[in-house]
Amino acid sequence: MRVKFQRKYFAGILVGILILVFDFYLYSNVESMKRYVIPIGVIGFVIGFLQFFIDLFKEFGRQKEMEDQFLEFNRNLVASINSGIPIPRAILNVGNADYKSLSPYIRKLAYQIEWGIPINEALKTFAGDTGNKIISRSMSIIIEAEESGGDIGSVLQSVSESVQVIKKMKAERKSTAFSQIVQGYIVFFIFISIMLILQIKLFTQISSLGQQFRTAGFNVGGLMSGGTGSVSLDRPFFFLVIVQGIFTGFMIGKFSEGSLKTGLFHALIITILSVLIITTVKGGI
Repeated sequence: MRVKFQRKYFAGILVGILILVFDFYLYSNVESMKRYVIPIGVIGFVIGFLQFFIDLFKEFGRQKEMEDQFLEFNRNLVASINSGIPIPRAILNVGNADYKSLSPYIRKLAYQIEWGIPINEALKTFAGDTGNKIISRSMSIIIEAEESGGDIGSVLQSVSESVQVIKKMKAERKSTAFSQIVQGYIVFFIFISIMLILQIKLFTQISSLGQQFRTAGFNVGGLMSGGTGSVSLDRPFFFLVIVQGIFTGFMIGKFSEGSLKTGLFHALIITILSVLIITTVKGGI
């Protein structure tokens, strides 16, 4: 799966840069707005790459649709081959059907065969153009069967059944993991809430109590959060939440899709939301 960088992304990046410039101006010149500097910066980053992320999510959906249509193409191909038609002619026969997002690649495959390009080379090009792992593996099996002179109809039938089993397993795993995904998000945001309550309420009270003791002449050095001789835990807690969010996202992606790439999206979503929540509530780190 791949998404090429396109010119339309420059508009979002330009808007993101303008927001970051405005954000820097606020940081340098408007004292009362400094608490919103990080949230505005995060929003600028999100806007800058939003179109790219949208296209990436669309590509995920397109790849899934291509896998479904590949099954349909494979079934039609098996039916043609079982009727006694050679595989090149069978591809030409079924290549004109509508396979949605897979149609351009199948038509290109049919054109290459019509132009006299060897079937194995055409199939390799087809697999490479789709950029789909399941289709590429299936094509490798078909090419090997075709080169070895095996029963191509049986091989195609086995490939179709294998792809169906893989997709069924993915769907079952995603279904069983859905509740765990929801729980993962809920638990993580409860974790953030607890951290914020500790920092805003508990540690502030401890610091205030420590200041009262110091005023009374007691030695209470090392108390948390603010004051002379105190230890601030704001940044350690902030980075703890970020690290927790990254690993939670990867875990969610691995459970739901079995892919670290999907986990990267979850990690980005959780991390961005975490930064926005913490910096908005606390006004910085």
